[in-house]
Amino acid sequence: MEEIKQALQKRNFSGDIEDAPETLETYSHDASMFELKPKLVIAPKTAEDVAAAVQIVAERKAHDAHLSLTARSAGTDMSGAAINDSIIVDFNRHLNKFIKLSGDKATTQPGIFFRDFDQHTGDMLLPSYPASRDLCSVGGMVNNNSGGEKSLEFGKTNKYVPEMKFVFADGVERVVKPLNKKQLDEKMAQKDFEGKVYRELYELIEKNYDVIKAAEPKVSKDSTGYHLWSVWDRETGIFDLTQVIIGAQGTLGFVTEATLKLVPRRKHSGLLVLFMHDIDALGELIPKVLEHKPATFESFDDKTLWLSIKFMPSFLKMLGPVKFLHLIISLIPDGLQLLRGIPKLVLMVEFNGDSEQEVRDKVKALHKELAHLKGRYEINGFEETPTEGSSEKFWIMRRRSFQLLRSKVKDKHTAPFIDDLIVNPEHLAEFLPKIRHIIKKYKLFATIAGHMGDGNFHIIPLMKLEDERDRKKLLPAMKEVNNLVLKYGGSLSGEHNDGLVRGPWLEQMYGKEVVHLFRETKNIFDPQHIFNPHKKANASWDYSYSHIREHF
Repeated sequence: MEEIKQALQKRNFSGDIEDAPETLETYSHDASMFELKPKLVIAPKTAEDVAAAVQIVAERKAHDAHLSLTARSAGTDMSGAAINDSIIVDFNRHLNKFIKLSGDKATTQPGIFFRDFDQHTGDMLLPSYPASRDLCSVGGMVNNNSGGEKSLEFGKTNKYVPEMKFVFADGVERVVKPLNKKQLDEKMAQKDFEGKVYRELYELIEKNYDVIKAAEPKVSKDSTGYHLWSVWDRETGIFDLTQVIIGAQGTLGFVTEATLKLVPRRKHSGLLVLFMHDIDALGELIPKVLEHKPATFESFDDKTLWLSIKFMPSFLKMLGPVKFLHLIISLIPDGLQLLRGIPKLVLMVEFNGDSEQEVRDKVKALHKELAHLKGRYEINGFEETPTEGSSEKFWIMRRRSFQLLRSKVKDKHTAPFIDDLIVNPEHLAEFLPKIRHIIKKYKLFATIAGHMGDGNFHIIPLMKLEDERDRKKLLPAMKEVNNLVLKYGGSLSGEHNDGLVRGPWLEQMYGKEVVHLFRETKNIFDPQHIFNPHKKANASWDYSYSHIREHF
C-alpha cells in the first residue's frame, strides 16, 4: 500500500492516511459477525479527496486486481458491508458536516451521525430513522435504504433523497437526481463515463422492463438487490438514478452529499401497549390495529423483556441517573402485570396527532376495540416534542436490546444472520410459531423484536462463533429461515441489506435472470469492480463463511 499512500500525497490528499496495526484492527469489524482486516484506512476531508482516491485505485486496478475501496461511516452495519481487506474510506471522521436547512429539505455530508443531523432540523424530521439512530450515520442510512419505527407511516429512506452528489467510478463527482425523458436523452448523448452509465442502464432496464417490474418484492419494504424497478417508469417518463444508488451499500460508487426531504414533527403521541400471552390471537389483532392506521406498530418478545430486566443496571450508564430513576419508577406497575405471567410478545401501537385530544381519542378507540385482549393504553407526555413519558420504558427495551446483547452477554456473541426478514402481516399468526420452532430446533438463544405493522422482524441469536459446532449451525438454520420467508412471499431483508450475509441468497429470492441483471448493473457502474467487493449480488457463501469472526 506504500504506492497508494505516495500517490494520495502527490494528489494533495488532505485527509488522514493510516496503516497502524491498531487502526487496521479497529476497522476490521462492523456490527456484523464478520472480520476483514484492511491494509489501509483513509479519512477524506473533502469530496476532492474522495475523487482522488477513486481515480488512483482505478488507475492501478489493472496492475493490482486486489485493490478496492469500501465506504464506512459509523460502522454499525449488521450485514458486513462496512469492512474490506483492501482500503477503507472513513466518511465519519471529517465528512460529517450539516450543510443547510431550506424549507422541508436538509443537505448534509454522509458521515454525520443521525443524532447530530436531527439537532439541526428543528420542527422537521427525517422519518426513516432506524432504532440505532443514536449510533448510525446518515450516509449509512442512505446506502442501506434504512427504515425504522416510522416506516409504517412514512416509508423508507428511498422516498426522502431527491438529490445527491455521487463520485462515479471514473473519479468524478456529479449531481444525481430524477430526470424527465428529455433530460435523460441529453445525459445519454454525453460522450463521458456518466453518459455511458445512463445509456447502458436505461437500455438494460428498457430491454428487461417487464421482468424487472415483476421482480419487485411484494412487501411494504425491502433492502435487497438493486432496485431497478424504481429507476425507470414508462408511464411517468421519469428516470431516477438515485433509486439504484440508495441501498447499494457503496458497491456502485460513493455518495458525498445528500439532500433529504423532511416531514413535520407531530406534536403529540400516545401508545397502546398489549401483553400477548397467546400469539394465536395475532390473526385477529393485526388487521384490527392496521385498520386504525397507527403511526407505529412495534413488538418485542419475552427474551428481550427478560434481557432488559436482567441487565437493568446497564441502563444507568445509558440513560444517566435522572432518566434511570424515572425508568425504575415507571416499571413498578408493570412488575405487577408480569406477576400474571410473562407475555410471549409485547406489542406497542403508537398514534400521532396535532392535539392531545386527537391522540387520546385514537388510542382510546383502539383500546376499546381490543379490550377483550386486555390491552392497556398509556399517553406519552403530550409535550411539544415528546421524548419522555410513561411509555418510554417500552421504547427503551425495544431500541436498546441489540446494544445490550452486544455488550453484556460475555460468553456468547451476537450473530445477526437471520436478523431482518419480512413477510406481510396477514401471515404472522402462522409464520411466527414456525420461526420460533426453527430457533428452538437449532438451540439458538435469540431475541425477536420488530416492526409488527410491516411484518419485519429482527432475530439476533447469541452464539459462540469461535466454536466450530456453533458456526456449523449457520448455514442450515439460515436455509430453513430463508425457505420459510420465501414460502410466505417475503423478503430476506426489510432494512439491513445484503452485504456478506444475505448477498449469497439473492438468487434463491429472485432467480438467475434477475440476479444477472443486478450483476450487469454493478458492471455498468463499476466496470473494474473497485467498490466494495464480495457484497450484494457478488457475494458468495464460501467467501463470507471463511471470514466469520473467530476472535472477540
